[in-house]
Amino acid sequence: MMNKKQQKYDRAYLRMAFEWAKLSFCERKQVGALIVKDRMIISDGFNGTPTGFDNCCEDDEENTKWYVLHAEANAILKVAASTQSSKDATLYITLSPCKECSKLIHQSGIKRVVYAHAYTDTSGLEFLKEAGVELTHYEDV
Repeated sequence: MMNKKQQKYDRAYLRMAFEWAKLSFCERKQVGALIVKDRMIISDGFNGTPTGFDNCCEDDEENTKWYVLHAEANAILKVAASTQSSKDATLYITLSPCKECSKLIHQSGIKRVVYAHAYTDTSGLEFLKEAGVELTHYEDV
């Protein structure tokens, strides 16, 4: 069982991820992510279009454009472009990862994922569990 101090930090980082989600220009869903290692935020991200593209995430039919990056992918890519390493880090995310992002999470060395809301397709979570990534779900952030 996790200690109360860790739970307190988990909830605080998740609340920060919700604040980060507000930076997203996406209208359908705003998602925020933080990567934390040794109690230090080493990366952040929110869902949105790649650098240099129009900030509009949805097309005229209100479908998400195929090239929109998910929050956790943005955070992982930001680490990759830095001198930091996500090995053994914790990912805090407002919405549980999809199956595509789950592969990135595992491959980047992240050992723990803390999330608030479950994505409709839970195959990403199932993959992470099978890969040995620790999963923690908080609904009451």
